[in-house]
Amino acid sequence: MDRLIELADVTKVYKVGQEEVRALDGVSLGVARNEYLAIMGPSGSGKSTLMNIIGCLDTPSSGSYRLEGQEIRDRNDDELAAIRNRRIGFVFQTFNLLPRADALHNVELPLIYAGVGAAERKERTVEALRAVGLADRMHHKPSQLSGGQRQRVAIARALVIRPSIILADEPTGNLDSRTGEEILESFQEIHRHGNTLILVTHEDYIAQHARRIVRIRDGRVESDETVFARDRA
Repeated sequence: MDRLIELADVTKVYKVGQEEVRALDGVSLGVARNEYLAIMGPSGSGKSTLMNIIGCLDTPSSGSYRLEGQEIRDRNDDELAAIRNRRIGFVFQTFNLLPRADALHNVELPLIYAGVGAAERKERTVEALRAVGLADRMHHKPSQLSGGQRQRVAIARALVIRPSIILADEPTGNLDSRTGEEILESFQEIHRHGNTLILVTHEDYIAQHARRIVRIRDGRVESDETVFARDRA
């Protein structure tokens, strides 16, 4: 198996006053390229901490996290930022779009930070917006878009850097059920095109759209199961 992600005995301990809180307690997990994985767990289970470590927003207290064979644990903040900018596309519940910028500018922003030239930026941005069905809305600002369209802009922004991983944190949380289903269908299409997707959710029906579900409880992996297409029919 071509492992994109390899976590081995990962722990994360936070100091809260005089006490230590063990948010992750010996998590080992492998993710192959082009997997569609859902991480599930109730509030306080450790799933958000695990997401932050996978997304290079945080580092383990102990254990090993290798992304594409590169050890992440001892990286400094600048190195983590560089890894995020090149390899990880984020999709958040709250969209995180610039309200005064149109869809085109919101999507091209990561490429500006990465120093990509104007011509290539435009080409890749239009390509990403076309991939999520918004080529005809690229000059609309977020206030001129529906909730579902705003989330599609956020997905295009994640795609535009051509990341190793797309990490989606409760991506349908601010959407009605019908629009949420449309976004989940978009993720299915993105996965079919060869992208690796990790979906973080507390909703079982959302997790069932993935091909594999990892359940976290009390900082440990409680279960790890494959979800077959017939189970989602």
